[in-house]
Amino acid sequence: MRLIFAGTPEPAVVALKKLIEDGHHEVVAVLTRPDARRGRGKTLSPSPVKALALEHNIPALTPTTLKDPEVQQQLADLAPDCIPVVAYGNLVPEALLDLPTHGWVNLHFSLLPAWRGAAPVQAAIAAGDEITGASTFRIEKGLDTGPVFGTVTEAIKPTDTADDLLTRLAYSGADLLAATMDGLEAGALRPTPQPDEGVSYAAKITPEDSRIVWTQPSHVIDRRARAFTPAPGAWTTLDGARIKVGGMTPLADADSDALEAALAASEAGAVADGPGAIVVEKHRVLVRCGDGFIQVDQVQAPGKKMMAAQDWARGAQPGGKVFE
Repeated sequence: MRLIFAGTPEPAVVALKKLIEDGHHEVVAVLTRPDARRGRGKTLSPSPVKALALEHNIPALTPTTLKDPEVQQQLADLAPDCIPVVAYGNLVPEALLDLPTHGWVNLHFSLLPAWRGAAPVQAAIAAGDEITGASTFRIEKGLDTGPVFGTVTEAIKPTDTADDLLTRLAYSGADLLAATMDGLEAGALRPTPQPDEGVSYAAKITPEDSRIVWTQPSHVIDRRARAFTPAPGAWTTLDGARIKVGGMTPLADADSDALEAALAASEAGAVADGPGAIVVEKHRVLVRCGDGFIQVDQVQAPGKKMMAAQDWARGAQPGGKVFE
């Protein structure tokens, strides 16, 4: 089939590379977001998908909108049989949905209808799901509501960050997308409508979403921090300064009880009361939360690099203070 591949970030590169290397279909162009300024130098750079396309001498279209009639004519002139989509980041006008013979087929990183929307991987981890996956479906007018061609499942590990999980899904999803293209060409696939039950939504993440709420239980704080790693990153404040927090480890109930007893018998107990209170020990930094304590493994202070929490504590002397 003649394909126009629509995608922008690094996870989409895996799927594009799979389609190119398999050689079953002809990728006649890619559709991606315009070049953007990246890095400390704010250098204007192509998207990861565009960079790969240029390596393979594939034309790259970078419109700011698909509503432009000239852009729509460009797409029509390419006469695609299908437009596979992976995290493209631009709305597809209703008028374009039937342009390709087999439509626009989206690879979405959830088991639809669960976690429709912009951030399904982060939402699955934050919610404590044990299983997630990827789905291919035909794009229609609604938000991720189209009929599904196929799915793959993926277990969520107890230590998974969003980056860990998305990396695995990018590869299994690429295989699924390639198989979907093959099945459509062979006429062997018929999409299945999504059920009305089990619908959930994963809204676009804002920095405020990743602020740590220390009144929550330790397991909730841990999984939300992993869900927002690496971006936008879990954070809190200390003395009015914004502090980014890396990995965290919830304490077992017995360890929390032992620490509670030790604090009660010491002068430190008076200042370690209340959610967000920081306790500094020789080899670890702990914070009181809604159901005990959680160990903070890494900390990044303003203008500094991420470092081990113990190293940060030696300089910052946060013992007895409170994260807010």
